[in-house]
Amino acid sequence: MIKFQDVSFVKEQAAILKDISWQVNAGEHWAILGLNGSGKTTLLKILCGYEWPTTGHVTVLGEHFGQTSIPELRKQIGWVSSALKARIKGWETAEKIVLSGKFASIGIYERYSDDDLATAVQLLADCGGKKLIGSAYNTLSQGQQQLVLIARALMADPRVLILDEPCSGLDLFAREELLETVSRLIERPHAPTVLYVTHHTEEILPVFNSLLLLRDGKIYAQGSTGKLMNESVLNDFYPEKVRIISQGTRQYVIKA
Repeated sequence: MIKFQDVSFVKEQAAILKDISWQVNAGEHWAILGLNGSGKTTLLKILCGYEWPTTGHVTVLGEHFGQTSIPELRKQIGWVSSALKARIKGWETAEKIVLSGKFASIGIYERYSDDDLATAVQLLADCGGKKLIGSAYNTLSQGQQQLVLIARALMADPRVLILDEPCSGLDLFAREELLETVSRLIERPHAPTVLYVTHHTEEILPVFNSLLLLRDGKIYAQGSTGKLMNESVLNDFYPEKVRIISQGTRQYVIKA
């Protein structure tokens, strides 16, 4: 699905990513964990072709960067981020925003059919947003807005879905509702491969079977979430000592 081979990225003489080698296979769902400045967003930008590696090779969905159409490839990748959230027109209704995902546009500028709109409405309902139908985006809570954007990303039936810190700014209850939606999404038949970016370990749900730990632009560790989510690994990964508190299937990391 995704393969980075010895990828580095240098900007203004600063090395943002260093020798990244990482592979995502079909059926895997990855959490990407790292502190601010670890290189998470740059990694995603390269994956989607918004930045180009200084050195190394990138293959996404079988397409080799430098030998494929990046705009066409992006149609198979859904990306939910705070940057997208800021560009949405507040007066648009929830279902129209979901529908715009079919065209990978902000707003709708192409003709669509009644079936297209019905698909958007159903998709929004399937994501738990049935009560949002007909509501303007700027009247929704932050959690509801995130749900709409996830449904929008799914409208194009992507093979890869990137959730870039989707719980940022949400209160406790909105966060839990959104995480339940993400869990249901991954458990659906024919779900896309999901990459979930966060710096909060408690958001790493059991459905994320693989974990990538990024630190200072380098891969500190990658592999099974179960093997990496322990105090021995995380105490070496973080700059200060931490302690893990387990609550059900969730693990909270606090400063020791």
